[in-house]
This record gives sequence, structure tokens and C-alpha cells, in this order.
Amino acid sequence: MAYLAVNEALDFALAPARVAALAPVAALAAPKAKPAGFSALEWSVVMLARHDRPSSLREPGRAGRLLGAIFGDSYNRRLADPKLEALRRMAVLTWHHGYAVTTVQIDAFLAAGFTTDHYDLLGRRVADVLSTRLFRK
Repeated sequence: MAYLAVNEALDFALAPARVAALAPVAALAAPKAKPAGFSALEWSVVMLARHDRPSSLREPGRAGRLLGAIFGDSYNRRLADPKLEALRRMAVLTWHHGYAVTTVQIDAFLAAGFTTDHYDLLGRRVADVLSTRLFRK
């Protein structure tokens, strides 16, 4: 059994050399990840969502549809592009609730084509804007 301990010690000692030897190969094989970012249009959707209420995310109920039929529909804040609408929905939730968003809503955001890096970037930007408004002199 002593030879096993020697072999394990030898493997442990040579492990950094093996990792260093494989590092250039791994760097070539792994594609370079593009950092997450939003376009100017997407940032404008995020900033405009600051003024939307969470109630804009719900479908109107029976009473709301009836009042809309009688008095005319109120302003519809929904966007025609599904990806931008998913961004608006997540931005409204983030403006009002921070990171306290359900996994169902996060999954819908990710299904629209965004990544968790986009969600993190959105949350950090909202926090920056809110903190600068809070601590403004």
C-alpha cells in the first residue's frame, strides 16, 4: 500500500505542471465570451420602464376591459417586439423590487434570449441609478 501513497503524492506534486501544460490548449479550444451589454435601444427601454407601474405587467381584468370598451382603451405600455417586452417586464420588476424576482420571471427573461450576465448588468445599473438619486446633494 505504500506505493499507492507515493503515486498519489507524485500525482499531487505534478498536477500544477499538467494544468500549466494544458492551459494554452484550453485557451485555444474555449471561445472567447463576449461581455454582456445592451444596445442603445435596450437601454432606453430600461430607463423608460422606470416610470411604469408593476400593474402594467398584468392583463386587464373583466372590469378593466369593460371600462376600456366604454371609455376607450387606456395607454398600452406593452412593446411589439417580444424580446424588448421581456426586457421591459424585467426592468419594471427590477426598478420596483430589485433582485427579488421570481424564477418564473427570470426564466421568461432568459427564454427571450438574454443571459444571466444581462440580468446582473440590469440589476447593477438600476442600483447605481437609485443610489445616485438617493445620495444626491
